[in-house]
Amino acid sequence: MAENKNPAETLAVIVQENQKTNPKEEDQATGGEKAVLFQMKHLMLLLTILSFVLSLPVLFSIIWLSYMRQCDCEDLLRLPRLQVAIVVGLVVVFLVSNLVVYLRARFPVPGLLLVMVPLILMLTMGLGLVGAYKMESRTITGSPIWLKVKVDSENYWSNIKSCIYATRTCEDLESRSYTLKTHDFTRSKLSSIESGCCRPPSSCDMEYVNATFWRKEDKVVDDSTLNNANCDLWKNEETILCYNCDACKEGFLKTLQGKWWKLGTFLVVMALLLISSHLLLFVATMWERYGG
Repeated sequence: MAENKNPAETLAVIVQENQKTNPKEEDQATGGEKAVLFQMKHLMLLLTILSFVLSLPVLFSIIWLSYMRQCDCEDLLRLPRLQVAIVVGLVVVFLVSNLVVYLRARFPVPGLLLVMVPLILMLTMGLGLVGAYKMESRTITGSPIWLKVKVDSENYWSNIKSCIYATRTCEDLESRSYTLKTHDFTRSKLSSIESGCCRPPSSCDMEYVNATFWRKEDKVVDDSTLNNANCDLWKNEETILCYNCDACKEGFLKTLQGKWWKLGTFLVVMALLLISSHLLLFVATMWERYGG
C-alpha cells in the first residue's frame, strides 16, 4: 500500500506545480499579445497618417492647376479642357483616397477596389503625358507625340503663329532689350518662343541691330542644315519675323511639352505613392482583423 501512495503523491505535487506555473505562462502570453496589438495599432496609425499626408500634394496640385495661367495659345489645341478634366480627376482621387482611409476598418476590400480605380487611371494618364506609350500616345491628348503632330499641322500652326503675334511676345522682347548691345543681348536669357520666333537662327550669322531687327551679311550661306534653310524665311517685319521658321515651331512645342511633361511626372509619382500606401494599409488592416 505504501508503494501505491507514492505515485499518487507525486501526481498531486505535479498538478500543484502546474497550477502555480500556468498563471505565469498565461500572463506572459497575454503580455506578448498586448505588445503585438500595441505595435499593430501604431503601424495602422502611421499608415493612416502616411496615406493622408500623401493626398495633400494632390490637393495642392488641384489649387495650382485651377489658378495656373494657361500657356499662350495652347487653347487652340483645346488643352485647357484637358487641364480641367485632370483637376476634376484629382478632386475625385483626393476625396476617394481619404474616404477609404476613414472607412478602411469597415470595408477594407471594397475600399481598396474603389480607390484603385481612380489611381490606376491617374497613373495611366501620367504615363501618357510623359510619352511612355511611344507611338500609342499619338492619340493621347497632351502627350509629346500628340503635341508635335498638332504643331506640325499647317492648319493648326497658321492659327498658332497668329496667336503668338497677337500676344505681343516679340514686341515685349524688343522693348525690354532696346538699349542692349550685341554682347549683352546674346547673353540674355530668352524663352523658347522668344528665341525661336523673334530672332533668326544663330547659324544665319546676321548682324544684330535690335531684338527684332537683324541685318543679313553679304556672304554665301550653306543650305545643308535645317536652321540655314530657315534663314531666308526671316523678315524684319513685325508680322513675319521668324514665325514661319521651324525654330519657332520647336520653341512653342518645347514650351508646351515642358509643362505637360512635368504634370505627367507628378501624376505618375503621386499615383505610385498612393497605390503603395493603400496596399500597405489594406495588408495591415487584414492582418489586424484576421492575423492577430
